[in-house]
Amino acid sequence: MAANLGLMILKIWVGYFSRSQALIADGFHSLSDLAGDVIVIIGIKWGRKEADEDHPYGHRRIETFAGFMIGVLLIGIGIWIIVESVTAVYNNERSQASLATIFAAAVSIVIKEALYWYTVSVGKRIKSPAVIGNAWHHRTDALSSVAVLIGVAAVYFNPEWYLADSAAAIIVALLIIKVGYSISKSAFLEVVDTAPSPELIAKIEELAGEIDGADSVHDIKARSLGEEIYVEIHVVVNPELTVRQGHDIAKAVERKLIAEIAQVCKVVTHIDPE
Repeated sequence: MAANLGLMILKIWVGYFSRSQALIADGFHSLSDLAGDVIVIIGIKWGRKEADEDHPYGHRRIETFAGFMIGVLLIGIGIWIIVESVTAVYNNERSQASLATIFAAAVSIVIKEALYWYTVSVGKRIKSPAVIGNAWHHRTDALSSVAVLIGVAAVYFNPEWYLADSAAAIIVALLIIKVGYSISKSAFLEVVDTAPSPELIAKIEELAGEIDGADSVHDIKARSLGEEIYVEIHVVVNPELTVRQGHDIAKAVERKLIAEIAQVCKVVTHIDPE
């Protein structure tokens, strides 16, 4: 948050005095990063609470919703930047690039890329889609700063190329919208309980079928909660088995799926007689 606040002030301040549409847009991108940080903190604080009577599956969907909000925020920022850039071109507004604008863009690239690698490593370690989404928020800011650096450098070396500044701002906006769409789409598909990939379902069926006593499996259902997957599966067994034997087969299926598939954290097994 401190890094995003500092970059926002630096880029908007320098962009304002140099009339650089691209750098101002990049500054507001850092503002959206700052807002994204707040959303992620809220999502992590609530989303990592233990399951309770009102939320028997836990609170991870709050974290997913936080990721969705980040995606929507990115899309909105991107559209706003495009509108402002097109308006600047229409009004023939000329930027006045300087070494300060080049320095601000270069500093942003280094800091935001470092933040990306740090944040994505933490997100993967704690299996948080919201933190990983926020890491990509940092990466888009770094990429956008590359476009800004090219645009302001072009204007600095040749003032007649002033349209390069607005072009860089539009490129920034398109990058922001693309990542925002990807993040929000992924979160939305999880919220509406879209099934995992057919390959994962096939893997679940294959592993469960390897258990001794499991004659066949069917009616496999899976749902995602953050990076975790909850599975329901029906296992067909010999009808002459005792309740204890059927129970042992069910537990063996559950242990194997959790051990072999990293994302699977909970399995509910139904025993059906042949």
